[in-house]
Amino acid sequence: MGFFPVQGEAEFRAPAKDPGGPGPPAVARTSLPGNPQAPADARQFVRVALADWSGLGVPVAAGLTARVSDDAVLLVSELVTNAVVHAGTDVELLCRLDEAGPGEDTDALVIEVSDHHPSRAVRGEPKPLPSGTPEYGRGLQLVATLSESWGITYRTGTKTVWARLPVEGVRAGHEPDPYASEQTLQRGLCAAEILAPLPKRVTHDMEWVNRGALSFLAEASDLLAGQFDEDLVAALAGQLLVPRLADWCAVWLDDASEGPSRTVPGAPGARLARVWHTSEHRMEELRRVLEKDPPLLPEALGSGACPVPWPGDTSAGGTSGTALAYRLTAGGRTLGTLLIGRVGLVRFPDEVTGLIEDFSRRVALAVSTARRYQRQANISQILQRGLLPSKVAQIPGVQSALVYEPRDKGGPGGDFYDVFQAGDGRWCFALGDVQGKGPEAAVVIGLARPWLRLLAREGYQVAEVLDRLNQLLLDDATEAADAAAAVVAVAGGRGVPSDGATSRFLSLLYGELIPYEGGVRCTIACAGHPLPLLLSPEGEVRAAASPQMLLGVVDDETYTSESFDLRTGDTLLCVTDGVTERRAGRLQFDDGEGLARAFADCAGLDAGLVAERIRRLVHEFSERPPDDDMALLVLQAE
Repeated sequence: MGFFPVQGEAEFRAPAKDPGGPGPPAVARTSLPGNPQAPADARQFVRVALADWSGLGVPVAAGLTARVSDDAVLLVSELVTNAVVHAGTDVELLCRLDEAGPGEDTDALVIEVSDHHPSRAVRGEPKPLPSGTPEYGRGLQLVATLSESWGITYRTGTKTVWARLPVEGVRAGHEPDPYASEQTLQRGLCAAEILAPLPKRVTHDMEWVNRGALSFLAEASDLLAGQFDEDLVAALAGQLLVPRLADWCAVWLDDASEGPSRTVPGAPGARLARVWHTSEHRMEELRRVLEKDPPLLPEALGSGACPVPWPGDTSAGGTSGTALAYRLTAGGRTLGTLLIGRVGLVRFPDEVTGLIEDFSRRVALAVSTARRYQRQANISQILQRGLLPSKVAQIPGVQSALVYEPRDKGGPGGDFYDVFQAGDGRWCFALGDVQGKGPEAAVVIGLARPWLRLLAREGYQVAEVLDRLNQLLLDDATEAADAAAAVVAVAGGRGVPSDGATSRFLSLLYGELIPYEGGVRCTIACAGHPLPLLLSPEGEVRAAASPQMLLGVVDDETYTSESFDLRTGDTLLCVTDGVTERRAGRLQFDDGEGLARAFADCAGLDAGLVAERIRRLVHEFSERPPDDDMALLVLQAE
């Protein structure tokens, strides 16, 4: 069956088919966390449950029209939003199909939404309230309008709002909407049935138009929100409109260049990003027509609908209809154009053109958001490349392997590495972790790595490099990191706690290698960093340095270094705390010397295989994705 749970445990039960009796009701229930995603998950849950009941042939489900489905989705959205906003607890959602009982005229779809904060006042009517009375339950007016009956039940620790929607089935003689295709009905998208023009429209149908519009726009907002690819936004726009409100649509997008934009289809810089049609085999034909002869729009056109000629030649008896164009505008910039068409219509109904105008604003906002995100991602990637070496030096007589995985793939992390030649037969390596994230950490890394190279090439010994780097961090990095934090706050980061002075704190593993005949002399110092481990060819593991104070904390700290020889087959492993502190519940990867045991099992492997095995074990330690940057460096004497 197609049912699947959304966020949290879910239960789905369909009645056994019993020709002799009504049997138990069909029930679907789930638990949702009290966060902003809950209403979207609730809508998805209801759609899937109703579709599955229909697919399973549940008797009552035969009466689940698209109109009932729309009402159910809208009602659940309101109730769950109410529970999240006004209670803030986890929300239990139950949907049940009930056959008509004694004294009841119709079967019913029952919806129950429960939260765990019953002490707050709930009201359903807009009556004047005494001063100081809390105002909650504004969505209950809509519940009362949509449902046959509704109510609130209080139990210890739980408040439940329930509503009963009548399931009337398909009446004899009902004429289906000629524009609501079978594909539309199968997908359970009632906007086409509700909003398509009918030969005769009565007053109560206009109420259903408004209900369908709310449901359609809510779903569109859910799908478009959080999309960071403008081409995907264009594709989603097509799938939302076709076949619900149009038989075909096309989306043009500009080239995202800076400055004023008056993009029109066919103008330089405008590209036809997406074409969608109810008939897949006609998409390419429509694309060719639109690319060859794009519609011309007046420059003064605002965000409203603009009639345009039907694309293609219809003089030979081909299909024709009505086409409308909408500017996609956000933040005072025109980002593109949306074009829709409907076969066989003289004009789109006003309620449909207004709905698509609202929809086009959401599309434009999603495109604008995607472009801002992409610009920021590009800046972050450029910054990341500037913070890290373009390549690591090859050390004579030493195999090296590196793994670097920032937690945020689109932005700078707090970890950094370097392997470089310091001259006079000396090579240096470093693995560091700034105690902060984002721009503040990037500023410190941008200062620390060049300082390391400069001090090493000036001939300072390992311990002396750490002494001077510690003082430089105290003197210069604090001011630079504070300036970066101030920029973040001005750009909209107010309310986000800053790392403050801790962003200058740096844990660092720094060492020097001097190859000689038969081995490599290694001198190393560890400042507040996970200790490096040395593995012998026989599988023995020991710490290769002693712990010392973080850099950037105490201004008169004196650092020391340790020296040893790397013989053939000896392997040195250096990691950041993204490896040692990888979590699985309350456990960490390095609990009980977990890293040392994993490293001992790597005896006999070359540097590349050691790095890959440790990386794989760290990822497999927990089912959750890593919540910190991870870097590890393996150096092995040949």
